[in-house]
Amino acid sequence: MRIDLDAAGEVQPAEPPALDPERHYLEGKAADVADYMLALDTINFGSGWFPTLCKRTSEGAPVSGYFTVSWGLADHVRAHGAPTSAWLAQVSTVEIAKILGQRPDHELMSLYAQALRALGRFLEGPPNQPTRRALDLVAESGGSAERLASTLARGMAMFDDRGFYKRAQIVANDLALAGVATFEDLDQLTIFADNLVPHVLRCDGVLVYDDALAARVDAGKRLSLGGTEREIRACAVHACELISQRTGVPARTIDTWLWTRGQAGGRVIQYKARPRHRCRTVFY
Repeated sequence: MRIDLDAAGEVQPAEPPALDPERHYLEGKAADVADYMLALDTINFGSGWFPTLCKRTSEGAPVSGYFTVSWGLADHVRAHGAPTSAWLAQVSTVEIAKILGQRPDHELMSLYAQALRALGRFLEGPPNQPTRRALDLVAESGGSAERLASTLARGMAMFDDRGFYKRAQIVANDLALAGVATFEDLDQLTIFADNLVPHVLRCDGVLVYDDALAARVDAGKRLSLGGTEREIRACAVHACELISQRTGVPARTIDTWLWTRGQAGGRVIQYKARPRHRCRTVFY
């Protein structure tokens, strides 16, 4: 695999980064919105299973796996309030499946329940210690996105995505986008390495796969965790850092532009028609 930085051309700015106010819970009190965002990013994984999910629809068309999850959880919070540590610590597979409109025997629902229960235990902390909420974690980080990401990665195994920390980093970014937290070092975050941003970079000619890898991905064959799939993500991180250096645009912003382009950009047919790499992992 190689990086062809010249293929990036001029990075075309997208709309300013924003969260969808219908498919995310953004209208409540800051503390409740923060609790929702932290819970959402705790289950912001499973792209390897997304083709098997029952997708929600908008205007008659299915939305992505991510928006199916974010929207289902948002509607639950609207109806029942922000997730508490006590609720998180005992949530069942059947319950989260019902909230997200999925089959309870779907493997991903069990993993989501495990991740949320781990978050509940993490927030409850040691005995005789006060229970924390998302904004308490922000306060403990002292205004540092990097410290918040490190706290999450150290505290919960499903956040401990060594070398990338996709979901641990994206928590701070999402809290900032939701307008409920500020971080002095937000622009030092890398891209949030998943399977969509590398896919957009590949379609745009920036990431060039060798013939064997290209054939495997194009055939829809799943990749195993580690090895090749880590190389894909690492090259995407490096490419975006190079683009950031060239343009002066923070890598996290470039990530949002590319992710949005891959979801519904001007060349959506190009991005949707070509398979992206799939790997079943709790990290993205």
